[in-house]
Amino acid sequence: MRKLCFTALLFCLMLLSVFGCSGSQIKTVQKTQLEIRQMQTRTYDTQNTKMVVKAMLNVLQDDGFIVNQADLELGFLNATKEVDVENPWEKFWATYEEGWKKNSITTCTANVSQFGDKTRVRVNFQVKVMTNLGGVATVYQIDDPEYYQKFFSKVDKGIFIEKEKI
Repeated sequence: MRKLCFTALLFCLMLLSVFGCSGSQIKTVQKTQLEIRQMQTRTYDTQNTKMVVKAMLNVLQDDGFIVNQADLELGFLNATKEVDVENPWEKFWATYEEGWKKNSITTCTANVSQFGDKTRVRVNFQVKVMTNLGGVATVYQIDDPEYYQKFFSKVDKGIFIEKEKI
């Protein structure tokens, strides 16, 4: 009888530990479309959109992206960066039917257009994680403001270099 009570108590404690933690999950705040657009957009004090596109191309290439498309007339850029994300432990424990995360592909699309006497740039970064079987494990848009700030900071420096012809 004592063994049965101990087992039941242990079972109840396990249930409490599993379900008791589920209510304390951190809730992320969904950004509005306007907030996302503001984070992804910068305006530069120049009418020379070609110079801005060239600076962006240089930044993307410096960051390891391969430029797939660049149309200066439309102000459109498309670039990708592939990174190996394979984890030996995940590979070891994964079953061959579901696979494991093998590589990550970051895609950047950009729209550069003249806006009065300025140039407006909007970029979007998306990450697709692929499995060793060629399937898609996950796809998500990068919505970290710091990521975009770092990117635009590099573009600012690139534009300065282009203007100074360094």
